[in-house]
Amino acid sequence: MSDATPTMTFHPQPTPGTPTPWAFPAPERGAIGNGLTVLRCHRPGQQLVAVDIHVDALLALEPDGLDGIANILARALNEGTDTMDAEQFAGELERAGATLDAHADHPGIRVSLEVPASRLERGLTLLADALRAPRLPEDEIERLVANRLDEIVHEQANPGRRAAKALYASLFDDADRLSRARSGTADTVKNITRAAVKDFYDAHIRPSTATAVVVGDLTGIDLTALLEATLGTWTAAPATPNTHAPVTADDHGRVIVVDRPGSVQTQLLIGRIGPDRHDPAWPAQLLGTYCLGGTLTSRLDRVLREEKGYTYGVRSFAQPLRSAADGSGRALLAISGSVDTASTAPALADTWTILRTLAAEGLTDAERDEAVQYLVGVAPLKYETAGSVAGTLADQVEQNLPDGYQAEVYRQLAALDTATATEAVVAAFPPDRLVTVLVGDASVIADPIRELGIGEVTVITT
Repeated sequence: MSDATPTMTFHPQPTPGTPTPWAFPAPERGAIGNGLTVLRCHRPGQQLVAVDIHVDALLALEPDGLDGIANILARALNEGTDTMDAEQFAGELERAGATLDAHADHPGIRVSLEVPASRLERGLTLLADALRAPRLPEDEIERLVANRLDEIVHEQANPGRRAAKALYASLFDDADRLSRARSGTADTVKNITRAAVKDFYDAHIRPSTATAVVVGDLTGIDLTALLEATLGTWTAAPATPNTHAPVTADDHGRVIVVDRPGSVQTQLLIGRIGPDRHDPAWPAQLLGTYCLGGTLTSRLDRVLREEKGYTYGVRSFAQPLRSAADGSGRALLAISGSVDTASTAPALADTWTILRTLAAEGLTDAERDEAVQYLVGVAPLKYETAGSVAGTLADQVEQNLPDGYQAEVYRQLAALDTATATEAVVAAFPPDRLVTVLVGDASVIADPIRELGIGEVTVITT
């Protein structure tokens, strides 16, 4: 038996190279003959082309009593055209290697296509047919309505959905479309008919108020001619873009407990409204909110998850609601997570302590540096695909932002100091102006929450 001690040879540790300068891709803006605005972005090597179309069909335009009709129309765009039924249309998409999706939100309907560059013409033809002449068969509309009614039942069993529903209903006036479920309620969806869907399509789906974003490798493609031959066949009477009503909300401090008897967990959603992306404070608010609850190392997680063990994770975020160039838009500023039932009051008490400490002492330079390194450093990976670039450009369109907005945000993030980020996040989450929604067992959590003194407590059972 040998006494020799084995040795290991270690290879030199790799050293990082020089970072490559990066900026969010800049699109070229134009239009085609039917009035459709076009943003194109050539991305060499991206052989899967992404096309996002924003259609100016606001949820606020849905007829009274038919909330959810925009969502049904969006889903129906995949159900065939004037020349193909649903099965044939799906088969043609598959043969083109394409996917076509659509959804409705407050700013309008978004239709998204992904297709290989080699089959872009066929993909655009199918997309154009779906927008130009959707089949809207009565039996398929009835099926989509039935599916949505089934979804609503499941949403009632989802604590996160119930919390969001209660928060929006409390923040916004009943007459504001923001106060009601984006995809409608059982009482409104059941009234949706094929005729009503067709009327909504005729009134609001038109190229003159729509924008197409095309991102991918466009080498050798005459995109203008291709768009004229495909999306250019989509015609309708011209119209002027719709305007958003200003966003107003009642965000005085209060607590709403959505009773869920026997629940072993409590879903938390704490929110208010604040500046949206048109406000100069947005980059600083984004940075500060990330420091508060954007990652596993943020303040909320560090205390509530790592130190106290109340939760698997808590996050803070800012989500634009309606956005207008005149500054009347707003964003939802929120903290979301879940805790075990017994820890509900202690977790809220600690959350308020975190917010008050943040206001008194501010963020640290280390927190700021880590957040900037992530938010700016991850951008090249985040926008590695054509779909991610197209989605962000389409977001800018629906929020009435300039084409170079995202690139400017990254420049500002890199230059922000700690004090500015602190000021923004403290303004975003004032402890006395937060609406707290708790979905859990009211018989266990309501009284301890009242003792915290963070606002009047109301228990609802629906």
